[in-house]
Amino acid sequence: MLGGVFPRLALFIAWVARPKMVDAAFDSWIWPLLGLIFLPFTTLIYVILWQAGGLSGFDWFWVALAALLDIGHWSASWTQRRQVPGYPSNAY
Repeated sequence: MLGGVFPRLALFIAWVARPKMVDAAFDSWIWPLLGLIFLPFTTLIYVILWQAGGLSGFDWFWVALAALLDIGHWSASWTQRRQVPGYPSNAY
């Protein structure tokens, strides 16, 4: 439930508590770090579903759904940018 509400926090906790789980899913530390910054829900789902040999068939559906949720979050933030205090009123 924590991952659904706070995916960055859940991924960080998983990375600290079970670093071998994250290391098994990725070859280097840069990909999970970039995932933590830009696509946290997708990265969290990818780490949770990872098993020896990679992801299989239906697992990719969940990763794609998580990617859509992350992209939806970015696009919703972009459309609401004018409501941020200090945003220039004449900018398009």
